[in-house]
Amino acid sequence: MSYQVLARKWRPRRFAELVGQEHVVRALTNALDTGRTHHAYLFTGTRGVGKTTIARIFAKSLNCERGASAEPCGECSVCKEVDAGRFVDLLEIDAASNTGVDNVRDVIENAQYAPTRGRYKVYLIDEVHMLSKGAFNALLKTLEEPPPHVKFLLATTDPQKLPATVLSRCLRFNLKRLLPDQIIGQMQHILGAEGVEYEADALAELARAADGSLRDGLSLLDQALAYAGGALTAASTRAMLGTVEHAELFGVLKALAAGDGKALLAECEHIASFSPDYAGVLDELASLLHRVQLHQLVPDWHDDHTDAEAVAAVAASMGAEDVQLAYQLAVAGRRDLGLAPDVRTGFEMTLLRMLAFAPTREGTPRSAEGATHRAVPNAATASPAARPPAAAPRAAASRPVAVAAPTAPPAVPTPAPAASSAHVRAPAQPPAAIPGIAPQPAVAAPVPTAANGLPDWPALIERAGLHGPLRQLAVNASVRQLDGDVLTLALEARHMGLAVEPMTGQMQDKISTALGHPVRLHFVAAKGTLATPAAQARAQSDERQAAAERAIDEDPLVQSLVRDFGARVVPQSVRPATSNPSQESPR
Repeated sequence: MSYQVLARKWRPRRFAELVGQEHVVRALTNALDTGRTHHAYLFTGTRGVGKTTIARIFAKSLNCERGASAEPCGECSVCKEVDAGRFVDLLEIDAASNTGVDNVRDVIENAQYAPTRGRYKVYLIDEVHMLSKGAFNALLKTLEEPPPHVKFLLATTDPQKLPATVLSRCLRFNLKRLLPDQIIGQMQHILGAEGVEYEADALAELARAADGSLRDGLSLLDQALAYAGGALTAASTRAMLGTVEHAELFGVLKALAAGDGKALLAECEHIASFSPDYAGVLDELASLLHRVQLHQLVPDWHDDHTDAEAVAAVAASMGAEDVQLAYQLAVAGRRDLGLAPDVRTGFEMTLLRMLAFAPTREGTPRSAEGATHRAVPNAATASPAARPPAAAPRAAASRPVAVAAPTAPPAVPTPAPAASSAHVRAPAQPPAAIPGIAPQPAVAAPVPTAANGLPDWPALIERAGLHGPLRQLAVNASVRQLDGDVLTLALEARHMGLAVEPMTGQMQDKISTALGHPVRLHFVAAKGTLATPAAQARAQSDERQAAAERAIDEDPLVQSLVRDFGARVVPQSVRPATSNPSQESPR
């Protein structure tokens, strides 16, 4: 007798044998036991989680000779024929190779006839999302109101490609990706029944490589058994998969924690001797860093792995921020492997990037520190004007340093009205400059004022450089008064929801900088409408739009087309010829 692969030999034949899909089993079991079965079911999920297997068990439950129930006997001729794939009333259709409307019409015509052997004629359409649009349209009516002796079971890995009209006619069940422990448990059951010796670490490697698919896991198990030629060991499994042992990755983490580039490259050379799958190595490294972070930030977390002590030692030697950075770089490096000259170079550059950007104890990246020493070999004797900012003492770098503001535009030649002098103060003293950089004067031009003597609000918005949500808040406000250091802004009631922290605090800081002295913003609700910059921009846009429509209506050519040919101007199609989005609504 020919050898049968494990995925087929150990395919579940009863609901009780299914792994990890209890939510689907419970719903189908209750439906079968109470006789409340739907006419169309849709099973979705990634490959190898049991979609077609559940559909076959369901078909067997409906047609078992001992009665329809959630527990088919498995012994009658119907059950045996379903298990062997020979049951005449179970029609399995591969939509990937039968995508056309003619194939679906054959199904529809055949559905009208009564079943040959069983109670129901069951149509199992696999990868149903591959059907063409015409095929779906042909199937819709029969799918909605099939003959009473017909059941449709649809399976797909990509439900987003199904029309909403099909989804609305089916009961949908989303099958879960299996957890590594669930895959390991099933492998242990199978290997125990097969009488094969194995190491627990080997099964863990296979379960991780299966990526949530039990079928893929069993296929890998078949491959690993063939590769090992006997007992299943972790070493042979890793060699087959191209993965490396976690012990090899601990050396990488120790070199990173010590900032030792020579040791790091030695570890890379050692890992390369295994001819690994470098994408898998970076996945393992990211997984290991995840466990390290759990040790650091979740004191009560229990690590039940055999290398828990080694992980705890790494957690004690690395900072939490270092672990986060290394994790992000490992994930990004895996994505970029295909862009590298070769995968080993991409892997080594990923690890070197972790080393280059790892912060030192003082908080300065090693790369910046090294660049400082290379750029200024004699920084101690360099003149203050020639010394770059990076060569400043670390103690000074740790203190907040104010940066001198760039030279502001020259003052407007036209003098401001006298009434504004009581509201606009002189600019503050310029802040201290960074050592080694010549201070630049911070001369602020007077803030323009409006006719009422208050600051010109649109000009102040531009000077403050408000953008995004801050600008939306500002252009919908109007200056009410400036009393000392309190600037009162009015908002229409519908816009009061914009005046919330942290936006108001950020806006206050920018307005204070633009005015040259600190102010406190006070927002009040106004009744009626306000002459805000946004309202003014809308009025200007409406005026330009009206002028453009008048110009079209008065154009002689347009008038002749309307008069002679019955033409009409399409509403909402006219736009000002010189319109500028920045003019229609403040940014």
